Amino acid sequence: MNHAVISCLHANLAAVEAVLDDIDAQGIKTITCLGDLVGYGPQPNEVVELIRQRNIPTCQGCWDEDIIDGLNACECSYPSQLAERRGHRAHHWTDKTLTDENKNFLAELPMTLRRNKLLFVHGSPNSQHEYLLPDMNAFAALERVETAGAETLFCGHTHQPYLRELSGGSIRVRVQQRGNDTPSEQELELPMRRIVNAGSVGEPRHGSTKATYVVHNEETNEVTIREVDYDVNKTCQAIVEAGLPEVFAWRLSHGFEYAERADDASHVCER
Repeated sequence: MNHAVISCLHANLAAVEAVLDDIDAQGIKTITCLGDLVGYGPQPNEVVELIRQRNIPTCQGCWDEDIIDGLNACECSYPSQLAERRGHRAHHWTDKTLTDENKNFLAELPMTLRRNKLLFVHGSPNSQHEYLLPDMNAFAALERVETAGAETLFCGHTHQPYLRELSGGSIRVRVQQRGNDTPSEQELELPMRRIVNAGSVGEPRHGSTKATYVVHNEETNEVTIREVDYDVNKTCQAIVEAGLPEVFAWRLSHGFEYAERADDASHVCER
């Protein structure tokens, strides 16, 4: 009864193949993908075609959306002008490289997927571009899950895997009734809900170069975060050979988005 959830493949064929091999080795037959098949990496067509061949149900990620709708659709906030230029450069390269058939596939991907009380999204139920970070306000995080009608919300986008249990309990709220100057207090019971972030297959940013994904046991409800080794150097070399920004290879080889956290990352790798 295990099923695998993968996210943020980012055109990294070596990582995707390694993760799918790991899933197959466990005998897991059901896989859900949370999007961002393309972007940053050097093999967008190969990755999209592999997902299509495996017939893996997939949500539309923010990169998938932006390639279809154009840069104006992007709600990305870049930490520097240099980072923004690199992002635009990768967007144009990916747009030029992808086949029309694969673009049509990305255009038809749904925003969300649902199975019983499990909801699968890229960023959040509200937007592919919203980050559900592990330290997000607990009440706001619970609101995202509860208003979507889910018990467990699977997401990606942050590239940092985590399991967060949003404890049930009760809270007291003050309610102002129309026509009544005195607010009343009410006690609301909060349900137990969970957010599961699958991390990233193709561009890990959690301090390790290993590709990450999660396995969910539908009988026990247990969630396991798995890390998989792959040939990082092979992908880094392909990034450079494709003419993509070399800093993409540098940060991939370090397992974290160090360069993007600097106001001016030109001293790091770009040349």
